[in-house]
Amino acid sequence: MTYRRWFVVGVVFAVIGALVAAFAIFYGNFSPRGFVQDRYDRASARDIGGAAVAYMSSRRPSQVAEEITDAWKPADRYVDGSGVYLRYDDDSVVILPVAAGSLILLEKLDTAYPRYHSTVGNHWGWGRGNTVRGGGPGSGK
Repeated sequence: MTYRRWFVVGVVFAVIGALVAAFAIFYGNFSPRGFVQDRYDRASARDIGGAAVAYMSSRRPSQVAEEITDAWKPADRYVDGSGVYLRYDDDSVVILPVAAGSLILLEKLDTAYPRYHSTVGNHWGWGRGNTVRGGGPGSGK
């Protein structure tokens, strides 16, 4: 092959790569937040201030949690009678039971942790992964 043909082949592959990347950016969900936004119905009347954005599902909280965690593994998960609490690196997804299914609340972790601390308490680690120090007496002082 001549250099001109190699150049044409390279340009064709570059254009195909650019199209695939553009499609992924515009139609993909690259976070648990995007996953919820794409799959559940927005319920702005149930937002909590400007911090927690609400969505609804007709499914039970355990089913919604399974759908979300199958797609995006949480750093921590806490489940009790009040709902399902998922912690990700930057976001939280709280799934609460309502008469018609589930209320799904998306919130940044820095506002969600104080809001739900009385529920998740020592069950959610803080930051990326669990940051609880160990090592025995006197360590970390």
